[in-house]
Amino acid sequence: MTPLESTIEALMTQAGSGRGLAQAAIVAAGLVAGWLAGGALRRRVDAKGRWAFGKGGFDRVAFPLAALGIIWGARFLARKWIPTPFIDLAITLLVAFAVIRFAVYVLRKVLPEGALLRGSERTIAIAMWLGVALHLTGILPEVWEALDSVSFMAGKQRISLLLVAQGLASVAVALAISMWLANLIEGQILAAERIEVSTRVVLAKLVRAVAFFLAILVALPIVGIDVTALSLFGGALGVGLGFGLQKIASNYVSGYIILLDRSVRIGDLVTVDTRHGVVKEIASRYTVIRSLDGTESIIPNETLITQAVTNHSYTDRKVLVKVKVSVGYGSDVDRVFALLLDIARRQPRVLADPAPGCFIVNLGDNGIDIELGAWIADPDQGQAALRGAILKEALETFRAEGIEIPFPQREVRLLGSRGGVG
Repeated sequence: MTPLESTIEALMTQAGSGRGLAQAAIVAAGLVAGWLAGGALRRRVDAKGRWAFGKGGFDRVAFPLAALGIIWGARFLARKWIPTPFIDLAITLLVAFAVIRFAVYVLRKVLPEGALLRGSERTIAIAMWLGVALHLTGILPEVWEALDSVSFMAGKQRISLLLVAQGLASVAVALAISMWLANLIEGQILAAERIEVSTRVVLAKLVRAVAFFLAILVALPIVGIDVTALSLFGGALGVGLGFGLQKIASNYVSGYIILLDRSVRIGDLVTVDTRHGVVKEIASRYTVIRSLDGTESIIPNETLITQAVTNHSYTDRKVLVKVKVSVGYGSDVDRVFALLLDIARRQPRVLADPAPGCFIVNLGDNGIDIELGAWIADPDQGQAALRGAILKEALETFRAEGIEIPFPQREVRLLGSRGGVG
């Protein structure tokens, strides 16, 4: 007799009797109590800010876990007086419900939003409920035997469909859990403001890489696969890296070097070849530089190692902004200097220390060329807007003060011709 047949027979025997009604009342009371207890636990977790990983996941499993604990305890007491097939079935379903909810939560922390995530959630839910149905009907052992009967030999290793399925499942579970834990640790590392940003990034990437390899090393021995067999694959991978993948490997190594030596950091204003902008991201293989016009350049990390890079904020984020103007030769230069300095000091982005300054840079053909230099501490915000504001105010001030702004002038002389037009 299968477990399902035994359960159905017990249910039919006790249905409508006092024992059946008592079990149904226990299950109903357990579900209501679990709902209330789960709500109280959720409010307590959110109020005290504990279990940072649980604010998204504990909410999903609080009800089934609380109900499961209450009904389990009730079954422990009830079994001393009556059989409990109703309660046993409820416990099995609650366990499956809690596992599915937790698996979906972990999956949402590992996979990005999209069709893949939605499809994976449906697949996991269907597979788990199917497993529960096969277990209850007693067919699951027969399915295991059928899968195990289809096998072949790979060297000394016997590989069956059951082993392959178990291996894929264990690797998937191990990867999902390890990536979930890596996300938790990565979030804690990136939130540590006392650590340098570049150091936080490289630690987070190392945690993710270590978690991935540990998941593989833990999952394969669980299903009986000898991990020493991976040594051949490791040798082949090393040869591939030495030849076909050397550029990719170089970019990955360069990425970690950049993060460790902190020559280029997130938020720095840099110039690489013809690209000028702010470093927005340092990934394992590439670096993203966002120019001041909003375009983003993806530069291989090897380029930042092998080529010259101008880091405008390497040791000091203050940058000098230069604004050039011209005035007529009849202008009072000291008065022009005073007006330009007043204009610069009124700009909110201009620093008071170092103070702005004015200099004559050239005695041109049309007038005196003057350069205003002002320091700013936010070079990532660009300089065009600041230059435009200074020039606009300088134009208005010069007009009000009667200061001449020269422009090219040419004198044309017409010489008489030797003869008229006939």
